[in-house]
Amino acid sequence: MFDATLAAMRVKERRSKKSTGVVGRAGVAMVLGAALALVLSGCVAGAPPDRFPGGSRTAGTPTAGSGTSTAGTSPSASGGEKPVGDLPGWRQVFSEDFSKGDVPVGSFPGPAYSAKWSVNYADGTPDTAGQQSGGRSGYYPSKVLSVKDGMLDMYLHTEKGVSMGAAPSPKLQPANGRPYDSLLYGRYSVRFRSEALQGFKTAWLLWPDSGVWPRDGEIDYPEGDLSRTFYGAVHQTGSNRDISRNIQSGARFTSWHTATTEWTPGRVEFFLDGVSIGVSTVGIPDKPMHYILQTESCLTGCPAPATAGHLQVGWVAIWAKS
Repeated sequence: MFDATLAAMRVKERRSKKSTGVVGRAGVAMVLGAALALVLSGCVAGAPPDRFPGGSRTAGTPTAGSGTSTAGTSPSASGGEKPVGDLPGWRQVFSEDFSKGDVPVGSFPGPAYSAKWSVNYADGTPDTAGQQSGGRSGYYPSKVLSVKDGMLDMYLHTEKGVSMGAAPSPKLQPANGRPYDSLLYGRYSVRFRSEALQGFKTAWLLWPDSGVWPRDGEIDYPEGDLSRTFYGAVHQTGSNRDISRNIQSGARFTSWHTATTEWTPGRVEFFLDGVSIGVSTVGIPDKPMHYILQTESCLTGCPAPATAGHLQVGWVAIWAKS
């Protein structure tokens, strides 16, 4: 069970994203250019055909961010390449490609992954919408999370009227206890794909260790309903109301993508498959934050009872500012 202080922090962590916001428009031209570049380079990859019928499987381009990579890569079951090693200005502190064997639903993280992963929330913990609906949606890692064929799998579905998601978190510093993956500035890359599951959404986020929100800000990417396009969001610091800038990617969850967030002093930049989609420089968080693959439901309308399917994570890589 959570202690009272941590529980209070997590209530804010799972709050609704429907608060006052300022949507960034400056990145639209960048998105169009990025989309053209992706088409020309062929770096948008299809999904493995055994899990997503009709999809093709081709290798994606590893994310390099704004600098030239000195890191190597390793093959990934997701069709992309996991970056391995330091980058200019960045020191790699975490890398996971789920290659240590399968783990069935109900057993994650299991012996193979417990040193590097936490389920974060126990079964029945209400998600953002669940806190306001009496538990119609929530986190159920024992019914959602597994590892299969070199990928973390989230089986998103509804049981007995409850829509079920999960919010696993990597462990960078397990000995420190929660939060396990706190950094002040960092670079976060994740390779992912999902079926189009209307009503389920991601808000894979950097959340302030202080738990003081919105004053200490928040960074989300990718965020969005799984049946729509996703975006990056910077929730600005220094205010008692939520002011956010959203940077649209124009991309859908139904193809394999690599989303990268670079968080540096006074600046957040989002990359899609190695191409920048936009920069935010106002109200940038400047206190330690931790990373959570927060996947939930009912914020854009609850999923239909029969809606069920899989969101997959091919790899996760994290760097600290060097």
